[in-house]
Amino acid sequence: MKKIAITTDSNSGLLPQEAPDGVFVLPMPFLVNGEPHFENIDLSQEKFYSFLEGDASVSTSQPSIGDLSDFWTDILKNYDSIVHIPMSSGLSQACATAIMLAKDFGSKVTVVDNHRISITMKESVMDAVKLREQGKNPSEIKEYLEKTAADSSIYIAVDTMKYLKKGGRVTPAAAAIGSILKLKPVLQIHGEKLDKYALTRGNVKAKEALKTAMKNDLETVFKKYVDNGEMCISVAYSDNKEEVEAFAKEFQALMPNVPFHFCDPLSLSVACHIGPGAIGFACSRFVK
Repeated sequence: MKKIAITTDSNSGLLPQEAPDGVFVLPMPFLVNGEPHFENIDLSQEKFYSFLEGDASVSTSQPSIGDLSDFWTDILKNYDSIVHIPMSSGLSQACATAIMLAKDFGSKVTVVDNHRISITMKESVMDAVKLREQGKNPSEIKEYLEKTAADSSIYIAVDTMKYLKKGGRVTPAAAAIGSILKLKPVLQIHGEKLDKYALTRGNVKAKEALKTAMKNDLETVFKKYVDNGEMCISVAYSDNKEEVEAFAKEFQALMPNVPFHFCDPLSLSVACHIGPGAIGFACSRFVK
């Protein structure tokens, strides 16, 4: 059987040291006060949040074509082909860049437009590993992941509007009013973009909105997958792990029939826009 490597980028939240055999993670570049840094190389979670708290100018970027080409070329020294899973094409140009570059590698590189990010994207990487173990070829892996791309959702309760304001997603006036009234936005990601789901007052109401949104998705949109045991729950956090772990246990008690998979830091590409203290809640269809 030909050897298939699975590649992704650090937008998945998958750490290189936890990657299964044959899975490789490309670090995402960031600009901090104009200086380049790479996630999990010289930009740790702790360092990232210290930059944010110090009001540094932090912005996301995408890997250069040269870095991506070198990444794949090195892997293909030991593997016959690659299935590459970048972040959603609706959130970054990284997917379009990868698709364009893959043409230079002929049939050796297959790019999946999975329309996911963070913990749902990590679930897709794990699905690719399972499909590879089942003997699926790169085209079959791509077909499955793109067919099931929409079978996931993410909701994020944001602690402060400060970083949404910096990114231009809310106006300075709205952010100021939100701060005075202690309003907490709840955002949603369904593949293509980050949108507002609800505006709540205080942490308790924000958490209730998260529970309601996720429970509704599992009991309606994804009910058939829940009934088939194909749906899982994961949570993500931005510099508030203990709070999120406790919240996850509360929700598990509400939906004990849905397996719990990950409790991970939010990928820095998401945290860059929402800041610390956020709670991310996700459900994903997965390969059993």
